Amino acid sequence: MKLDRRTFIKGASAGTAGCVFATLPGSIAALGNSLIKGSEQSVASICEMCSTRCPITARVVNGKNVSIIGNPKAKAFGGAVCARGGAGHSQLYDNQRIVKPLKRVGERGEGKWAEIEWDEAYSIVAENLNRLKKQYGPESVAFSSKSGSLSSHFFHLSKAYGTPNTFTHASTCPAAYIVAAKAMLGGRVRRDLSHSKYVINFGHNLYEGINMAETRGMMEAQMDKGAKLVVFEPRFSIVADKADEWYAIKPGTDITVALAICHVLIEDNLYDKAFVAQYVEGFDEFANEVKAYTPEWAEAICDVPAEDIRRISHEYAAAAPHALVDFGHRATFTTEEFELRRAIYAANILMGNIERKGGLFFAKKAGAYNKFAGDKVAPTLQKPGVKNMPKIDAKRIDMVDEQYSMLWSSGGIYQTILDATLDAHPYQLRGWVMNRTNPMQTMTDRARIEQTMKKLDFIVSCDIYISESAAYADIILPESTYLERDEEVSDKSGKNPAYYIRQRVVETIGDTKPSWLIWKELADQMELGEYFPWENMQTLQLFQVNKDLDLLNKIKREGWVSYGTPLMLREPSVLNTFVSEHPNAKPLDDDGTYASQLSFKTPSGKIELSSPKVEQMSAGRGVIKYREVKMKKADELFFIQGKVAVHTNAGTQNVPMLANLMSDNAVWIHPVTAGALNIATGDKIRIFNDTGSEEGHALVTPGIRPDTVFAYMGCGSKNKELARASGKGVHCGNLLPHVISPVTGMNLHTAGVKIAKL
Repeated sequence: MKLDRRTFIKGASAGTAGCVFATLPGSIAALGNSLIKGSEQSVASICEMCSTRCPITARVVNGKNVSIIGNPKAKAFGGAVCARGGAGHSQLYDNQRIVKPLKRVGERGEGKWAEIEWDEAYSIVAENLNRLKKQYGPESVAFSSKSGSLSSHFFHLSKAYGTPNTFTHASTCPAAYIVAAKAMLGGRVRRDLSHSKYVINFGHNLYEGINMAETRGMMEAQMDKGAKLVVFEPRFSIVADKADEWYAIKPGTDITVALAICHVLIEDNLYDKAFVAQYVEGFDEFANEVKAYTPEWAEAICDVPAEDIRRISHEYAAAAPHALVDFGHRATFTTEEFELRRAIYAANILMGNIERKGGLFFAKKAGAYNKFAGDKVAPTLQKPGVKNMPKIDAKRIDMVDEQYSMLWSSGGIYQTILDATLDAHPYQLRGWVMNRTNPMQTMTDRARIEQTMKKLDFIVSCDIYISESAAYADIILPESTYLERDEEVSDKSGKNPAYYIRQRVVETIGDTKPSWLIWKELADQMELGEYFPWENMQTLQLFQVNKDLDLLNKIKREGWVSYGTPLMLREPSVLNTFVSEHPNAKPLDDDGTYASQLSFKTPSGKIELSSPKVEQMSAGRGVIKYREVKMKKADELFFIQGKVAVHTNAGTQNVPMLANLMSDNAVWIHPVTAGALNIATGDKIRIFNDTGSEEGHALVTPGIRPDTVFAYMGCGSKNKELARASGKGVHCGNLLPHVISPVTGMNLHTAGVKIAKL
């Protein structure tokens, strides 16, 4: 195999020697050993070991390693990286990473591959995608991608190809709180955790599912400012351990507490009446609905004492507006996730914490910020416009019900790919192009996903590893890691505008390519090159900054560039600083705020506690209400999952350093339950239900409810190519049924299971 630049270090595979896949076709193991080549001076870049994408600086050390640290200019991130971020070099020179295009030569999932050159790979992909387009229409092919910088060029290709069927991971992770925010507030909001005095948390485990800026904000609030943290979660997680109060709530009943809090805030006249009068529509309808949702009603369902719900509501109100109820992240506790997230937002809205310190706020990008500042404080980035893009007339496969309309432009319902392939509903899918996405792990009902992949005519996967999903592809296109590639300038604005950029730190290993180049070159092969008119990444970067080379060099040099001072439209102390820094700023209102400038992108222009639009989309859901959901059979246990600090969902289990830290996921079982089943810690067990069956081992702990079992997600891969992860632990997706939740389109992450000792 010929290499233009060899960057594999001697001994990089320590701890994996003897692995049966050390000579997997296309892997680094076949390259031999040499020193790392790259910059010995710190290069500002962006991590990609999780979806937070923290700003970093990195450099090559003595040709033998790569130092990765946080960028100190990005103060909210603390100039640090987490365990995953620090392991980026381990992914870089992992001897199981693929560095040549691969072609399947056996049956799907059989694990037989042949190395091919890029020209052949592009030719095969182009021939098959063009064939499917000609025979069945472009809508017969679905494109799915991990979101973020990886997806923009990929989805640009899908538009050029002409398919409407594009999907992110939204319905397997954040869609519920995104759709709920869109329905009520008109768009996404952020948490100002670092200034909160009181935080109510429903299982958003920021101390394991780490987001560096938010996690540090939570730590700062607790440790430096004495904020109180109250956690409702069925298990004693790390965030529960760090809380002032933890309640082992019954799985799937979180909404009862959220609604009961709203009940107390309204009935005890604790809510911000002035805020509600000025900014809220539908308050009377909502207040009438929650009259019945007393703390006593909630206690009977969720096992949280009514007196505690009432006391916590009063404490929360006393700390307002510098207090918040965390709206969560990756979790679909019940099919009624839309109502849960709306109820959580409602508890914030009633306290008037929007655009206040310690509450919720909207990101301030350059355009909006400059209008308030009265000057061009921050440069605005330009987007390359491409004329005459193909018109797409076909409907999306998830356009089967109007209730999902808010998701169609927010990532789509990912799991409808299964329905369209297996059941031709609403029409038949024939192909699937995947970009750094692993539905075998992140979607539910693994057996159904396998059936889908075996039925499709053609599958392409662009990835770093042969993931559990890539193992079923016809062609695998090897992407360069984030340490090996340049990308566009990215907008990371928060309370004020900020930009950062990913830059290559080391020379490329083997024959990998950045995904933006892969999709551009594939477009050329498919005779779609006219829709990718830019020459290279530098061309795009210069276009973004209006050919301002000084600005581009500044962003590249510093890695993180922010402009102005924080802007929160209803926080007087913040605005005093803002107007003093910007002499031409808009005049403040009489109360020293920009409260009169606050508006919401909803049909009414206000926050909608009751929504005619939602009612039209899904009858009976205009007002937030409780609906009972059966989560399990009487003889089953609740099965829940969560994130762990050393892994990113199912994306890092094969990274050597992180696999050494954690390669398995024990099943948490309460001592009472374990005793009844004669199970002790370390015992081999079978966990099963009507969807699937898994074998693992037990961790007996009082940190879980007796009626509930828990496992960290992402383990138990079933493809032999991921040698470090294969067969280790419980595969959660193999136990979760194929369900599409109302309105949000979410996967369901709570199921009923049985446990048996082996």
